[in-house]
Amino acid sequence: MSLDLDFDCPRCKGPASESFYGPCSSCRRELSLLGGDKRDVRAAEYEPKMNVTPNQVATKE
Repeated sequence: MSLDLDFDCPRCKGPASESFYGPCSSCRRELSLLGGDKRDVRAAEYEPKMNVTPNQVATKE
């Protein structure tokens, strides 16, 4: 029993038979060759908006 899905590749529009929906094997190979430089991505630290008040239960002493 094959668990592969038959669909058209969303990138090249060719027929594909893969386990998951997405680019076909040849497109994935091409995309891996196009990969750019890796970079360290840092998310900005969360700062609540000025109109947000702290939870009164949490600030209770």
